[in-house]
Amino acid sequence: MHDLVIRNALVYDGLGVPPRHADLAVAGGRIAAIGADVGAAREVVDAGGLALAPGIIDNHTHYDAQVTWDPDLAASAALGVTTAIIGNCGFTIAPCRPEDRDLTMRNLTNVEGMSLEALRAGIRWDFESFPDYLRAIERPGLGINVAAFVGHSGVRTFVLRDDAARRAASPGEIAQMRAIVVEAMSAGAIGFATSTSPAHNGDGGIPMPSRLADDAELFALTGALGEAGRGVFMLTKGGHTKIEFLEEIAARSGRPVVVAALLHNSTNPDAVFRDLDLIGAAVGRGRRLVGAISCCPLTMDFTLAAPYPFEGLAAWKPALGLKGEAFKRAIGAPAFRDAMRAELAERAAFRLFNGEWERVVVVEAALPAHRALEGKSVAQIGAEQGRHPLDALLDLALAEDLKTVFAALLLNAEEDAVQRLVTHPHSIVSLSDAGAHLTFFNDAGFGLHLLGHWARERGALSVEAAVRKLTSEPAAVFGIPDRGRLQPGCAADLMLFDPATVGRGPKARRFDLPGGAARLMTPAVGLHGVWVNGVRVADETGALPATRRAGKLLREFAA
Repeated sequence: MHDLVIRNALVYDGLGVPPRHADLAVAGGRIAAIGADVGAAREVVDAGGLALAPGIIDNHTHYDAQVTWDPDLAASAALGVTTAIIGNCGFTIAPCRPEDRDLTMRNLTNVEGMSLEALRAGIRWDFESFPDYLRAIERPGLGINVAAFVGHSGVRTFVLRDDAARRAASPGEIAQMRAIVVEAMSAGAIGFATSTSPAHNGDGGIPMPSRLADDAELFALTGALGEAGRGVFMLTKGGHTKIEFLEEIAARSGRPVVVAALLHNSTNPDAVFRDLDLIGAAVGRGRRLVGAISCCPLTMDFTLAAPYPFEGLAAWKPALGLKGEAFKRAIGAPAFRDAMRAELAERAAFRLFNGEWERVVVVEAALPAHRALEGKSVAQIGAEQGRHPLDALLDLALAEDLKTVFAALLLNAEEDAVQRLVTHPHSIVSLSDAGAHLTFFNDAGFGLHLLGHWARERGALSVEAAVRKLTSEPAAVFGIPDRGRLQPGCAADLMLFDPATVGRGPKARRFDLPGGAARLMTPAVGLHGVWVNGVRVADETGALPATRRAGKLLREFAA
């Protein structure tokens, strides 16, 4: 007798073929049969004709810290995600010496918009090495499946300590870092991740350590993947990092390269497509490269107390790391503002904020006298006041002690362009950033957005093609065996949804992080069930109370 049978489902197998009506049986956490008569079961669920697909594989998350206090990761399970890949961009918390823990947390607070209070209250520091970390997160069980990158900034901090964000590494230090990456791969890392993005700054505005690596260091550390004979190199690239260089890494290491974050910039609209075309040319030469794109508009809530959208700008550097009155004086200085205006007037291949002030809106004013500004764009406010929008934004924030809440539509604002990204043959749908920027934005429901907005509403791709992009396609890129498709013998990671209504709901704020810190969330719409290795973790009401953590720490990956 089977453990579970889901009857009367419209089955999408994850491979992109049209669906079929069938029953699906589960035994021992795996799919036992799919067909018209699959036999009896201890539990039977009538799908009522709803769509049954593999669970979503979220290949770009930052749950590295959160998973130590929240092993259920219910926020993603409730959105159809059954496998999460952590450690992206190289922003990991292992390896980490005890004396470097506070620095690591302060860096995450700045670069990934995490609450320092929540990190200090929540992280269980019962590890030091990367293998220790894997054992630590595996020990209490997991609500969903997790695979982990070993992260460049963590490795660099472990070896170079205080110099990690200051200088290039010596050959001896590179050798030590390479040994750590080899050890991590042996322990079950899915690959090695890094960032060269100028938007990625740590505590006090200093660059994240990976940004100090030279080419020799990157060749050596990615070469460790070649030595292991498996694993993916994931990089969030700055504009100075060329696709040709990443192709050379792919050629030398023999390993796949995932290039993030490829987002559409309205002020330089062709740049992202040039990168994807270069990736396609490299693929034509036999290299394994893919561009990580988002199917969502990049919208971020922020205050000037945490001005993440501006921190990648060179003109913002005088304010980086400053606090209190020193910060206020810096952003009030005419020379600072002149430099900001001059930089934003220049075209750039990629940057987070591009001077599109009409897309920056006042969400919440701190003072009653300013409530009439809520809902207005900074461009509109500036026009009404006869001033530049930058001055309108900065002066409003200063008048409200930096408590004004703004919302900015930063990138991926043009729907036709995003459709080209979503359907590009050399892109992978990615960049949810689940677990990070929780007070700013939350794209953990990216998969439901792809199914609802891009497949149903826009008709950019069929439902079966959208399911494939969320399941078997990332499984193939990252070498995850037996997941991402519905076939007998595969893991029973399942998602039951209504194609007529599926999507993500409006954002809301909850205060349920350690210490009562806030997070943004978007509820699922049209999602009726999620199973991880055959165990139900969510229904139409959301995540279910954890009775048995059926998720697995994934350690074995295809070559």
